[in-house]
Amino acid sequence: MYRILKREGRAKRGELETPHGVIQTPVFMNVGTAAAIKGAVSTADLETIKTQVQLSNTYHLHVRPGDEVIWKLGGIHRFMSWDRPILTDSGGFQVFSLASLRKIKEEGVYFQSHIDGRKIFMGPEESMRIQSNLASTIAMAFDECPSSKADRSYVEASVMRTSRWLERCIAEMKCLNGREATINKQQMLFGINQGAIFADIRREHAKRIAALDLDGYAVGGLAVGESHQEMYYILEETVPYLPTDKPTYLMGVGTPANILEGIERGVDFFDCVYPSRNGRHGHLYTNFGKLNLFNAKYELDDRPIEEGCGCPVCGRYSRAYLRHLLKAGEMLGMRLCVLHNLYFYNTMMEEARKALEDGCFYQYKKEKLKFY
Repeated sequence: MYRILKREGRAKRGELETPHGVIQTPVFMNVGTAAAIKGAVSTADLETIKTQVQLSNTYHLHVRPGDEVIWKLGGIHRFMSWDRPILTDSGGFQVFSLASLRKIKEEGVYFQSHIDGRKIFMGPEESMRIQSNLASTIAMAFDECPSSKADRSYVEASVMRTSRWLERCIAEMKCLNGREATINKQQMLFGINQGAIFADIRREHAKRIAALDLDGYAVGGLAVGESHQEMYYILEETVPYLPTDKPTYLMGVGTPANILEGIERGVDFFDCVYPSRNGRHGHLYTNFGKLNLFNAKYELDDRPIEEGCGCPVCGRYSRAYLRHLLKAGEMLGMRLCVLHNLYFYNTMMEEARKALEDGCFYQYKKEKLKFY
């Protein structure tokens, strides 16, 4: 069940009850594609840095180690020793990102594995079965993510196919959740709105999927080549047509500015690889903008990444030491930088929730983005 606790304009402060605990929204989901955050971050670390939801990818776990392996080991929560919510992406984004290795048909998508080249087929039913084997808290419907540069006729046909696939996902999940061998019989399903940057297609698709009474709704196919302003415009045109009594998820987004702009437009859930990827390359988020630790000026800087930061890194290590670790190629440097960045993102969401509770989100957003 999803409850809205407070509103400020379109922005929502809510909470979502799940089989693995209550998610306080707005929330940033920490991305662990292959059931691990890149940068040697453990699930114990995730608890320390205030992570609510961990996100993993259906396609990648299907390829390696195999979803049946994870099912035999008791599901993804037992597999990675994490008892809080997990959302699994459906594999649909790989339809977009592995364009040179796939063929899309009505029944589904034929892939070549990016690891060993073996042929893989994934359709709505296969995606639901894989996610059921993984036993994630929230499963995403299988969709196609058309390019933001695709022409209108292609996008129209793609969105209609995604709608048909969604109906197949719903039917298959209902069947799977009723099976004896299913680990998580309360697995939730989110549908995905598509339509590239065609506002009218987005609106009509939102209306169509809103009628299906799902557990939540995502806006997909953004942050894939369009401008930030185009993304914000599409959110303004689309989110009002999705159910307000269900959580809204903006997939694969983004920067601190993108997230706060998304919250203002009614989005509850976010995920992005930016904090972990940037951390591994020495780019660190602070309340005073980003730092690049490879800059020579940090060689003798014995201050923490940010004074007053409560993360497990800033209370102990200096910029100079972290810079040394990164330049020496030590894994510890990447690990510590990723921890700080994820803590920054999780704390920003905590602050946003508090600002919404206090009725001052717009002021909070303005102050937060002064350096971004």
